[in-house]
Amino acid sequence: MTNIPLIVEGDWLEARLNDKNLRLIDATTFLKIPEGEGYPELWSGFEAYQEEHIPGAAYADLLKDFTNPEGKAPFTIATREQFLKAVEPLGITKDTYVVIYDRGPLVNVDILASDWSARLRWQLKYEGFDNVAVLDGGFRKWKLDGRPTESGISTYTPAPFQGKRSEHLIVTKEEVKAALGNENIILINSLSEADFRGETTTYPRPGHIPGSKHAFFGSHSNPETRLLYDDETLRATFEKLGALDPNKKVITYCGGGIAATWNALLLNKLGQENVAVYDGSMNEWASDESCPLVTLV
Repeated sequence: MTNIPLIVEGDWLEARLNDKNLRLIDATTFLKIPEGEGYPELWSGFEAYQEEHIPGAAYADLLKDFTNPEGKAPFTIATREQFLKAVEPLGITKDTYVVIYDRGPLVNVDILASDWSARLRWQLKYEGFDNVAVLDGGFRKWKLDGRPTESGISTYTPAPFQGKRSEHLIVTKEEVKAALGNENIILINSLSEADFRGETTTYPRPGHIPGSKHAFFGSHSNPETRLLYDDETLRATFEKLGALDPNKKVITYCGGGIAATWNALLLNKLGQENVAVYDGSMNEWASDESCPLVTLV
């Protein structure tokens, strides 16, 4: 199957669970924001996956296997070598398509977004595989709808990954510095309003990158349906930031390059393809005193 939607709903996925070309992936990772100061606590979702997952889904450990432990900032994207080793067991080939889901971004706050899924989707796209969708509402919505689940571990026949990297989908700290003041580049901070304003102490220094626009990654879904708002509503959110102008480049960032990929996915959904993610995000930027920050408090 080619050209699947970027976002799919439960009915769409359930009808295809037995498709031999489907590669269904659980990307659950747990993150807990501390009540006081300190870096968020992160841990693998593998045990939760073993207890219950969508039938046939394999598990991808973003924290352990798809992250470079020697990176400059927490959750730095894996090297090509690391990625190839991690992705081979998922059996992704040119004849397959991928659907990814997770259990939500945080364990202590109910935010409606599938940013861990979006992160893996972005990594696959970066490494050269585009036929990827994210399940709207994730595992929580799947369960609320009474759809089937199973326990244990599911696997696919391993296959070598053939894609080639698309380097334009990622930017470095130096490239963000060079973008400051460039009217043809839109910087989008994907964190909460409090983080954007500089009211929190989650990162080494508070605030946001100068000139950034703000679009909280957790504000794009309807709390009643737990599904994304329609395209008209999403379009209005990003249009007011100038982010849908085809003549401009968009750079999304957040704390560690996770939430930023959710905004990047939605921009792609709305037709904006010129989108890159600042992988180091605030973890890296705020650690460097030479990188300017703006606060609104």
